[in-house]
Amino acid sequence: MRLRADVSLVKTDYGKILLDGRSGKYWELNPTGSLVLDELLSGKDLDAVIARLTAEFEVGPEQARSDAQALVAALVEEGLVEEGLVEEGLVDR
Repeated sequence: MRLRADVSLVKTDYGKILLDGRSGKYWELNPTGSLVLDELLSGKDLDAVIARLTAEFEVGPEQARSDAQALVAALVEEGLVEEGLVEEGLVDR
């Protein structure tokens, strides 16, 4: 997964902030969302993200999968990521 070229990512004390350079809108990610985004941007697959979430947070695999997919769906809906997520298995058709 890749962020669009005009989307900036800034680390904060709490998590991360995504800034859309086209619209000026921004989104704040909590530590869990930041971990999901970091893992996906580093090329990890969804199963690896789920394993990391369940190891670091008190969450079961089903909830971890649902939360990770919801974050990816929101990134897609807002147009913050490049295409190809269906092929990577991150979002459903």
